[in-house]
Amino acid sequence: MDDVQTPIKADAGASSPASPASIEPRVTEFLRLGVLALFAYLSFTLIAPFAIIAVWAGILTVALYPAFKRLTAFLGDRPRLAATAITLVALTVIAGPLAAIALSFAEGVQALIAKLAAGTFSVPAPPDAVRDWPLIGNWLHATWSQALGSLEATLQRLAPSLLQAGGTVLGKIARIGVDLIGFIVSVVIAGFLFRPGPRLGQGLKLFARRVAGERGTGFVDLAAATIRNVARGVIGVALLQALLAGLAFSLFGIPAASMLAFAVLIFCIMQIGPAPVLLPVAIWAWISMETPAALGLTVILILIGLIDNVLKPMLVARGLKTPMLVILAGVIGGTVSYGLIGLFLGPIVLGVFYDLVVVWMRSSPPREDETKPV
Repeated sequence: MDDVQTPIKADAGASSPASPASIEPRVTEFLRLGVLALFAYLSFTLIAPFAIIAVWAGILTVALYPAFKRLTAFLGDRPRLAATAITLVALTVIAGPLAAIALSFAEGVQALIAKLAAGTFSVPAPPDAVRDWPLIGNWLHATWSQALGSLEATLQRLAPSLLQAGGTVLGKIARIGVDLIGFIVSVVIAGFLFRPGPRLGQGLKLFARRVAGERGTGFVDLAAATIRNVARGVIGVALLQALLAGLAFSLFGIPAASMLAFAVLIFCIMQIGPAPVLLPVAIWAWISMETPAALGLTVILILIGLIDNVLKPMLVARGLKTPMLVILAGVIGGTVSYGLIGLFLGPIVLGVFYDLVVVWMRSSPPREDETKPV
């Protein structure tokens, strides 16, 4: 009996294939994820045509919600009336003038391309009154005349390329009408989101907590703060400067006032400032207008240029830390991809993404080799 050796049983888990009981939970999990992914894809295809409008409406809601709360308290706890008032003000103050500026800009660009195609585009010659300016009059007149000849020759050589690029520009401009409708719809949707805003915010924080743990709640708060900073300190101030500049250009009879105001809007959103537009307009005013009118316009343009330095510290709660390169990339990429709404949506989305990535990088625990002393 002692010589009989009992065979040693091999480990069933190491050598035998997985049992059907152990495979079934994995298959069930894969099927569950597959069904969830299918529904997510179908849901995305359904809302994709309205995604940009919905995102912009959400951004407007976050940016204007503090004003909604203050107005609700001022009106005696009447949230419906406050939401209606803010929506009407946004449509009147923002959407209306923006539509006028954008449509006039589109008409101006179309007229410019038509002149290039017909060969009738010309740059005005310097007035003789420029020679009478002290110190720089003769030099400025001669430099202007010389640059005028070089510019006309350059335009003649580049006319075919400009016309080809103009077709692409016209295609983008043709979308302005549709983009304006989407912008107005976003403002209206934002008006309906003010009241359920706290519930939506809590739901978003819950989702972020399930995805990123406790840090997810901080990410949501940071995203909301960044949206308000960029929307008020960049987009809001740029809109105000563009509207005031357009009003001043129209009152003083400046040619192509809407195109210049739209250029002010773009430069201000890019954080370059309105000086590249306002300075040439002021010079043109001193050349072409009477001294009192030129002086009055110059004073107004200086005040418009200083708005950025006065309002931004008041509107930006924690200081705008988003780099200008990020905002510039958002403006260009958003406009090329999504048209007029992208002009405002791009810098905000990229600003939020940048701040979230920076905070995530700083909050990640260091590796062991980084903590070892050298």
